[in-house]
Amino acid sequence: MKKFLTLALSALLTMGLLTACGGKTTDKTVDLTAFYNTLAEEYGWAEDAASSGEEDIMMMNLEGDMLEGSYPGLADVATKQLIAKAPMISAVVNEIVLAEYAATAASILQDRVDAQAEGGAWYPESMETWSNAQVVQNGTYVAMIATADHQEEIAEQFNALFA
Repeated sequence: MKKFLTLALSALLTMGLLTACGGKTTDKTVDLTAFYNTLAEEYGWAEDAASSGEEDIMMMNLEGDMLEGSYPGLADVATKQLIAKAPMISAVVNEIVLAEYAATAASILQDRVDAQAEGGAWYPESMETWSNAQVVQNGTYVAMIATADHQEEIAEQFNALFA
């Protein structure tokens, strides 16, 4: 009886440990462009100066050398979807990257957050905002959210896509 109980408890403990290592997974398909467009409309992020409002934050795509400079190695990660946006004025912390990937990209995004928080952002207020930035992962979907005004809201909205 003791052997059976010991084996049963060992098996249960092993299953619990394996389950804890699994991380978040998702079977959902999410359109990250549509999600970004919803955020842009809600928070006044524009890409066209002619049609933007006075209070809008002008955003631009991070591509090519700009993407590589901010997120070294991210362009080499096989992504199914990738949206990388930053403000045209660097003193405004409002950077967002949304990706669906075949390989891990979360560590590259976390490296950016850490580098900016540790002095790369130059200004004390900007470094503080970067220190509160989040890298949120749901299965193969990852978001890097660094924004002074809507940090928690956007992280919650991203997580809600997978609920």
